[in-house]
Amino acid sequence: MKHIDIDKAVELIKDGMTIMVGGFLAVGAPNKLIEAIVKAGKKDLTIICNDTSFPECGSGLLVAKGLVKKAIVSHIGTNPIAGEKMLANEMEVELVPQGTLIERIRCGGGGLGGVLTLTGLGTIVEEGKQKVNIDGVDYLLEKPLRADIGIIGASAADKYGNLIYRGTTKNFNPFIAMAADIVIAEVEEEVEVIEPHNIHTPYLFIDYIIK
Repeated sequence: MKHIDIDKAVELIKDGMTIMVGGFLAVGAPNKLIEAIVKAGKKDLTIICNDTSFPECGSGLLVAKGLVKKAIVSHIGTNPIAGEKMLANEMEVELVPQGTLIERIRCGGGGLGGVLTLTGLGTIVEEGKQKVNIDGVDYLLEKPLRADIGIIGASAADKYGNLIYRGTTKNFNPFIAMAADIVIAEVEEEVEVIEPHNIHTPYLFIDYIIK
């Protein structure tokens, strides 16, 4: 397992990078790492995550501190600062239906060319996107998403770097772990061995662990 100091982890993140952030409204998010990124003053980030959380935690803290130039998310409604920045053209927001968003991330992690979906047809979601007709039915081609760095939160890691997530902390984390060039996991505890049938994210997807 590759342990890394939280300050060293932050050094891996450069201004202008695309960062995938795990969590659902900060549940399962790497909150201490996010706070360290804010302290370091990283800027011009593109974030890919389920939501912009709340102003005081999760990915929402990055938004509230003005570090994000673009957010690719399924909603921003719980973070009023995100809405204000979007309306003031201070932050670009790409809204993606939640199911489509996770499928795009999954495709990025699996090396697939995209996903075909009915969701968004006949709405503003389809603007500028390719349509593919299969057996007489039109689908939107939604392209894969990848990131320079993925930051995730996990409940536990074993000595090899395998991860488990308890309860709803699992959310987007396993998919993000597959779709970034470098993956940093913030874990709550370390154990000797996680039984193979209990592993949620295998060690081969994890580059660094923060304790």
